[in-house]
Amino acid sequence: MKAKKKTMYLHATAAGEAPRIQRKYDARFKTTPAYLATLPDMMEADTDSIQGAHVPIQQVGVSNFKLPLKFRTKQRKVLTLEASVTGTVSLEADLKGINMSRIVRSFYDHKHEVFTGEWMGKILAAYLRRVESKAARLKIDFSYPIVQRSLRSGLEGYQFYNVAFEGVMTGTGEYRRFIHFDFVYSSACPCSAELSEHARDRRGVYAIPHSQRSKARLTLEETPGKKIWIEDVHALCVAALHTETQVMVKREDEQAFAELNGAHVKFVEDAARLLYLRFNADPRIKDFRIACAHLESLHSHDAVSVIVKGVKGGFTADFMDFRALVC
Repeated sequence: MKAKKKTMYLHATAAGEAPRIQRKYDARFKTTPAYLATLPDMMEADTDSIQGAHVPIQQVGVSNFKLPLKFRTKQRKVLTLEASVTGTVSLEADLKGINMSRIVRSFYDHKHEVFTGEWMGKILAAYLRRVESKAARLKIDFSYPIVQRSLRSGLEGYQFYNVAFEGVMTGTGEYRRFIHFDFVYSSACPCSAELSEHARDRRGVYAIPHSQRSKARLTLEETPGKKIWIEDVHALCVAALHTETQVMVKREDEQAFAELNGAHVKFVEDAARLLYLRFNADPRIKDFRIACAHLESLHSHDAVSVIVKGVKGGFTADFMDFRALVC
């Protein structure tokens, strides 16, 4: 029995029959206002096109679209850094969706300006206007360089810090802004140091206390009308913990770092309280949450802690993403 001939829609058949649909891209085609007016827009679809529950969505938008942005240092220099942007708005139950490109376009309208907290507020206000939303949120992640000087040799190198600026605006015009900052440091265990000295004192045994690379993630809310620079946040961390990991070292620097760790042994609980002491005393900071992780070299698990300023209605210690603190 002869096989029934089949039709191909996008590709030619082995028998040489042309496809039913001709695929081509016309690079010469230009749109006109009249043509654009005929394009279908899902934003104009009836509410019966909404799938699932008829409820509002608290956040919808775009994440990790990248562009170079300008940031001003405390020394008034302007740095152009690669930034990753997440922008979201709230969505009412009767709306099917948002025009995602409007969020990106709102951002690009101001891409040549130097970043400030006020600049972020301007972007958020534009979100609310363009997508007719009640609330908008914006987060900008970037890697920020600060020159670090070695402890004794005088060498210098760039230390890079994971930083994010976040802004939240409601339809009532309330605007809050936050700074996220990661600080990597060394933590030498006080218990291990005591036990090592005991072994040397009582039995003449040479022992090395365990220490580990550790990370603190700080989320700060600025006091209205006050500004704290990234360099200031870094300086507060150094003043609290002392043992920041190093970039450029010679032997004298490595020896100095060992001495520095010996002078500032700390448990993860100590790290949280030391940071609390510094940040709680700074009037530029309205509220904060600090999460610390010590990546144990003794154990196969990490030691962690979370502490908040304790402001009524402020941050809570609900941080649980400790694996994000692996460094």
